[in-house]
Amino acid sequence: MKLVFAGTPEVAVPSLRALIGSEHEVAAVVTRPDARSGRGRRISASPVGEVAEAEGIEVLKPARAGDPEFLARLEEIAPDCCPVVAYGALLPQPALDIPRHGWVNLHFSLLPAWRGAAPVQHAVLHGDDITGASTFRIVKELDAGPVYGTLTEAVRPADTSGELLGRLSVSGAELLKRTVDGIASGQLEPVEQPADGLSYAAKLTPSDAELDFTLPALRVDRVARACTPAPGAWTTFRGTRLKLGPVTPVTDADTPDLAPGRIHAGKKHVLVGTSTHPVALGEVQPQGKRSMAAVDWARGVRPTEDDRLGA
Repeated sequence: MKLVFAGTPEVAVPSLRALIGSEHEVAAVVTRPDARSGRGRRISASPVGEVAEAEGIEVLKPARAGDPEFLARLEEIAPDCCPVVAYGALLPQPALDIPRHGWVNLHFSLLPAWRGAAPVQHAVLHGDDITGASTFRIVKELDAGPVYGTLTEAVRPADTSGELLGRLSVSGAELLKRTVDGIASGQLEPVEQPADGLSYAAKLTPSDAELDFTLPALRVDRVARACTPAPGAWTTFRGTRLKLGPVTPVTDADTPDLAPGRIHAGKKHVLVGTSTHPVALGEVQPQGKRSMAAVDWARGVRPTEDDRLGA
């Protein structure tokens, strides 16, 4: 089939590469407009756009997917199908109507669980043991279209959202390719999603990423891992923001009993109290400084018995 692939971030690159290497023709790529990124805040193409340009594939960067110029070019290309992975913008009905096999989305959850913008983050946040990916035909309602195929992936105890999404992006690329193969052969038909098990995964904001050490260690751990790498877990120390990487609940018998937010700095680890047992800090980043190991940070700030993390 003739394809037009839509995607933007690094997580969509494995799928684009899988389709480029398939028997199908990737006639063009749709991605978000160039944006400022990196420390220098230089304007640069998206990861998907960079790969497409390097492969000599036409790149379309509409400000909105409903722009008349974009729709006209899409009609000229006349794709049979438009695979989508994390494009990052709504697709209006006129765009959905152009490819004869529609727009087929790779979504990183087992639909209808975790429809929405942050399915992997919510799987980690809510302590799911199993998650996965689904391919489905896009319809007007959010992530509600009929499903072509799924795969499952275990959520490991120490998984961050970034680590889990990285694995799903690779396995999901193969699922998307096989879905496109099945559509092309006429052997694959989508199945409507069940009514049971529906849940929504709203985008996590910086306010969601603030760690509350008055909660149990299990919850603090899940929030930190769910928000790594984005939007990034954080707390406050002596009135300034302190970014935190994943933490580790500590249940050893000889672990000191610490009040919520209380800091215990040892030679090999830095513990912080919660409403249950302490958690050990990993990487920390003080405001305006580089990231560092928690023990190095504590050696510099020398926390006292009166110091607390958080409000």
